[in-house]
Amino acid sequence: MTLPDDIRACQICAERFAATETGHAPRPVVWFKPGARILIAGQAPGARVHASGQPFTDPSGDRLRDWMGVDEDTFYDRSKVAIVPMAFCFPGYDAKGSDRPPPKICAKTWRNPVMDYVGDVPLVLLIGGYAQSWHLGAKLGVTETAAAWRDHAPSAFALPHPSWRNTGWLKKNPWFEAEVLPALRARIKEILA
Repeated sequence: MTLPDDIRACQICAERFAATETGHAPRPVVWFKPGARILIAGQAPGARVHASGQPFTDPSGDRLRDWMGVDEDTFYDRSKVAIVPMAFCFPGYDAKGSDRPPPKICAKTWRNPVMDYVGDVPLVLLIGGYAQSWHLGAKLGVTETAAAWRDHAPSAFALPHPSWRNTGWLKKNPWFEAEVLPALRARIKEILA
């Protein structure tokens, strides 16, 4: 079996997920292979991705593809884009209906083997605080880490989550769309040329 097969078979969090408000079984969403040019390090799949088995099949994915300036065919081409969240399964909802955080056991178990398997990637998109903390050792919040994008570019870009919940954040931080997205799109175009 390959590493992706091992991850797809993972049941480490079965009891944890069964105890959530959603009471679901693990369904790891694996979307990577060696040689990808871009690595998207996100948080964890949401409920829609859990159902579809394909990452970013939701409005967040639409927004992320727009931010990147790529179409769906490019985005889902594993030779170009590896999608490696901090947890491969939907972590479930809490009693208030919010997504639970990615279980730390997933990153502890799989992150280093996956990074070794994928190999060197010219560009890493770090979506949200969990990915930014793991990859950059970020101690600041998402806003501060994203605002310091020049410190990590051109090999990494720290981004907020593209969720509709962050529409207010985007309005409060117009520099993101004015400065970061043009630089990100230019770098992606350069890498994929």
